[in-house]
Amino acid sequence: MMIACAVGLVSAKDNYAHDASVLPRPAQTMIKKNFKARVGVVKIDKDFGRVSEYEVTLTNGSEIVFDRDGNWKDIETNIDSQVPQTFIPANTRSYIKANHKGQRVVGIEKERNGYEITLSNGIDFKTDQNGNFVKYD
Repeated sequence: MMIACAVGLVSAKDNYAHDASVLPRPAQTMIKKNFKARVGVVKIDKDFGRVSEYEVTLTNGSEIVFDRDGNWKDIETNIDSQVPQTFIPANTRSYIKANHKGQRVVGIEKERNGYEITLSNGIDFKTDQNGNFVKYD
């Protein structure tokens, strides 16, 4: 039993890579289509020897987390940049324009019931799946 546990822990070790070729095709396509920066580092998280997610750091400091199939889960940019508009629901963009004029989205995370949005002024709020404001975090 102890040997099986030890083998499981060893096989759960995370791996690192320095190019996008280790990512699933949807993740590679998403990065190439939406970001000018190149992939700097990819951390491949594993649970019980199976890939659970990919944590990608781009050369401009942006970070993107993908699930094992290459679907994005979380995007964070530095304060001087912003999340590409294609990832922000239209209702969320309208809410920001009306209530937080001049602010940029520097983080977006998919959650079970919607999104968590981080603005350049540090304000966090949650939306539903359609991007409608729910509450400040």
